[in-house]
Order: sequence, then C-alpha cells, then structure tokens
Amino acid sequence: MTDEFSAEFEFVGDCHARGMGGILHTPCQSAEALSELAGCEIRVKLENLQATGSFKERGAYAKLMSLGAGERARGVVAASAGNHAQGVARHGRLLGIETMIFMPVGTPAIKVNATRSLGATVQLAGADFDASSQLARDYCAAEGAVLVHPFDDALVMAGQGTVATEMLADQPDLDVIIVPIGGGGLASGVALSAKRIKPEIEIIGVQADLFPAFHNLFHGGERPVGGMTLAEGIAVREPGALTRRVMTAMLDDVLLVDERAIERALNLFLTRLRVLPEGAGAAGLAAVLAHPDRFHGKRVGLVLTGGNIDTRLLSSLLLRDLARSRRLARFRIELIDVPGQLSSVSHIISEAGGNVTDVAYHKTFSDLPAKVTYIDISLEAQDAAHMDRVHAALRQNGFKVEFADY
Repeated sequence: MTDEFSAEFEFVGDCHARGMGGILHTPCQSAEALSELAGCEIRVKLENLQATGSFKERGAYAKLMSLGAGERARGVVAASAGNHAQGVARHGRLLGIETMIFMPVGTPAIKVNATRSLGATVQLAGADFDASSQLARDYCAAEGAVLVHPFDDALVMAGQGTVATEMLADQPDLDVIIVPIGGGGLASGVALSAKRIKPEIEIIGVQADLFPAFHNLFHGGERPVGGMTLAEGIAVREPGALTRRVMTAMLDDVLLVDERAIERALNLFLTRLRVLPEGAGAAGLAAVLAHPDRFHGKRVGLVLTGGNIDTRLLSSLLLRDLARSRRLARFRIELIDVPGQLSSVSHIISEAGGNVTDVAYHKTFSDLPAKVTYIDISLEAQDAAHMDRVHAALRQNGFKVEFADY
C-alpha cells in the first residue's frame, strides 16, 4: 500500500526538505517521569509547540502547496473543530490564499478566535463536525472554492506523515508509535510514513470510547458513537473512506480510552512533563496507562497532537485532579449555633496544617434542629494522608465531620 501513495509522499518529502513552510521539526524527547509510571520508555513528540499548537498545519500546508494558480485564486474552504482550521488559515495567509472555515457551534472560543486572528473567515454552523463538513461541501459546490479536507486526502495524510519521519529520525529505536484517531489522517499518514522507514514498527491507534467509530470497524464491534468528550479533536463519527482503507491495512491495533483516563493523562502531562495538551493530545498516554501490559518494557512514541485547550476547562480539570488526589477536599461539619464555633474549627485546621479556601453556612435550608447548623469548608492539604490527619483532628475535638462528595 505504501507504493500507492508514493507520488504524494515524494511531493511532501520535497516540501519537508525545503523547510515545510516554516513548520517546526518539533522535539521528540524522553519523558522519565511518565516512563516510571507506565513501565515503558516513553518518548513524546511535542506537536503542541507548532505555531498553531497542533500537527494539523503539516497536512494543510501540503495540500495548499499542491494547488495550481487557478485553484488558489478561487480560495479554499475547510471544516474543522479548530486545529485544522488554524493550519489552513495560517498557511493560506502565508501563501496569499483566501480561506473560509466552517466550525461547529460550541467550538471552544480559543480555537475560534485563533482561527479568525490568522485571517480566515469563520462560519459557526452545524451541531458537530459532520454537519459543518456538509455545509463546507455545499459552499464549495456553490462558489467553486477548493475543499481542504482535514483527513480524507492523500496529500493531507502525507503531510501528517512527516510527524513519523521526524520521530524516527530523532528516535530510531522506537518499537511502537501510538496515535489518536478521529478521522484518521494522522494515523494513516504516520503508519504509511513509519512503515516505509521501519517496516517492523507497531502503529497503534487510540480512540475515545464515546467515539469508537474506527474501533468498531477494526474489531467488528457495535459500540454506540456520540457524546460529550474531553477529546473533542477526535470526536468524529466516521473515519474517511480513504483513511479507513489505509488504517485497516496498516494499523496493528486500535485501543479505547474512557474520559477519566484521558483526564488523568492530561493532568500528568501538565504536572509531570510540564507541557499543555488538549484532550485528544493526551489520548496516547491514556492508552499506555490503561493497557500497561500491552506496552511493558517497550520504547513507545507518543504524539502530543495539540495544545489548544480552553482555559476555563483547564482550570476545572486541575481542580478536579486536586480533589481526586485529596489535596483539595470539602468537609461538612455540624455545629451548635453559638459564638466561637467557626473560630474553633479554623484553629484546629490551622494547627493541623490545613489551608481553608472557602466556607459556606447552611442555617435556613436545613432539616437540622433550630440550634444546630452545619458548614461546608473547602481546604487544601499536602496529600491524602495529610487530609486524613486534618479530618481526624476535627473529630478528636468533638466535631461531627464528614467528607462531602467531590
């Protein structure tokens, strides 16, 4: 199958040799802290360092560079949840090509604003990628513009495949590369490129379990597709016709990860590697952690595919991680409604080394006796054991206290 796309890969190879329009050869670095957790040697390709924060501009540039003067004059159109949009917009502007982007309603503002700032005209239309994609095709048919598909295009695949070319140049001893699958452009391109260089390497795809479209095809399953996922960059209901054929022939396995695994992986990238991924970008690490026996002792390459995450969502994820590790907790404490009770609670927590971050009284809306109330206190501790010591100190001083749900 690699020979079928030789012309596209040769064209993109020439573009890559000439600098790929300023697209970075991003580092593929060892991640010791993550390797210790996973029981394998993890090397991470930091595509979040690209100017647009994602690998997607590789495929966009490859497609735009292939267009003739007449096609460029008609302008280009794309449908995207954000990263492909920014790649098309950036390189369209650099090449003097007008760009129109259809983005689903509800796309994170950080991606919408970034796309507009790169000079594209943005249409927020369609409930999801599939709806936006149909609108983009309709616009091209009506206006004669050129569609730049985010994945189902041989040149786009070849452009994304330069990720693997660079990974194996920097880390030639890799045993396996794990890539997220949405529409399949990255997985197809990486598989075709990597196996041209190193035929024995394993290429493993990973999908969010809410969007297992290609996993169903690969393994013959019938899992439902759809829902709200942290990995919106790979929330695609159907892979492309071309990418489906390539992935079926070239991938060695396809794994699923749930939302909690993706969230944990994202937080580990932040806290252990000090890099910022988006949900889809953390899916590869989530797969390693969810299937430790599958990768034990191997040299595993991960593609941190993007770093364009909404800052409000990021704040929520960090706080949720603190709560799950019980460095942040909320106590519900029953009090006698007399002066000095809150002062006593605060003193005990302070003596135990805790830090109060929020206090809420509940007197009116309560079924407790009139002279009894309760408060919810949120506090920080060093770790779970320290939080337990603060809890024990309150109980030892006669307070009825329990952990509130979190």
